Amino acid sequence: MTNRFSTGLLALYTVLSATVFQQAFGIESEEDVYAFDDFPLEELLQHPDWFKKSFLELPSDLQEAVDKDKRGIIVYFGQKRCAYCKMLLEVNFGLSDIATYTRRHFDIIPINIWSTEEVTTLDGEVLTQRDYSLREKTNFTPSLIFYDEQGKEALRLRGYYPPYQFRAALEYVADGHYRSESFPDYLARGDSGTAFEPGDLNEEDFFIPPPHNLDRSRFPGQRPLLVYFEQGNCHACDVLHSQPLRDPAINELLQAFDNVQLDIRDQTPVITPNGDKSNARQWAKALGLFYTPSLIFFDEQGKEIIRVDSVVRFYRLRKVINYITSRGYLTEPNYQRWRVDGGF
Repeated sequence: MTNRFSTGLLALYTVLSATVFQQAFGIESEEDVYAFDDFPLEELLQHPDWFKKSFLELPSDLQEAVDKDKRGIIVYFGQKRCAYCKMLLEVNFGLSDIATYTRRHFDIIPINIWSTEEVTTLDGEVLTQRDYSLREKTNFTPSLIFYDEQGKEALRLRGYYPPYQFRAALEYVADGHYRSESFPDYLARGDSGTAFEPGDLNEEDFFIPPPHNLDRSRFPGQRPLLVYFEQGNCHACDVLHSQPLRDPAINELLQAFDNVQLDIRDQTPVITPNGDKSNARQWAKALGLFYTPSLIFFDEQGKEIIRVDSVVRFYRLRKVINYITSRGYLTEPNYQRWRVDGGF
């Protein structure tokens, strides 16, 4: 299995060459998937015509997928003006190998997070699409929940991920790896043969230097805490620091936080916000992180408020930071409901 995964991943890197991206999408290179304009779209998005035309009765949808010898269904939570959804639909699904593999193994059922049309969930509850989205805490679109043949949740993705990680997610579920290992462990196993040498992290003046005693259970902080999990030789991390964090409005908002940067692969000691002794690598694993950069927001007492663990650009990052600095989470702990009710 390991050799198969590593070979497939390397082959995918070849597929995602600069030439392919430029010819197919007008993108200069694969790296540019991290540098798009994420402001709400002017033109409404359309789903690929191969998405399932569902009556929104998920138990029936799952049974039909199983009857066609598929591995299950993917419930896609999106919205029509979402730039991140556009990247998934047009870039990821625009690659023939990803589209073909997805169609072979899954049926995709689209859910509009704003719709009042009803959906019957896999547990038999009848909800509006909006309430279903809120119940599942799909804070960011696109969000995808993978359900296996028995209707068990196999994987959940929040936000947009670049093609190679998305392809790995499809294989992780289709090949049944979710039954025996976590997705971060699966990715780490596949990356072992292609990992780059460690590199320096990007520095910011507002980062608090080590040692990192982040214990807020016994010693509440004066400000919310923002922990950046990053790694060296990480292009997405470079983009975060060279673009969104350089934005004057975002930079000013970040002054209201205690900002701490950790290397997701490092064993630097850290005391976590709930007082546990750990190190950066172990803590990242306990949090289930696999993407860098991942930004985790905690309140003054050390409780996690929200995390951004997928591709993030200017508009989304500003909104999340505003959610924290305005203390919107105190009156509405559900970020998506806060957005729906006018917080955005």
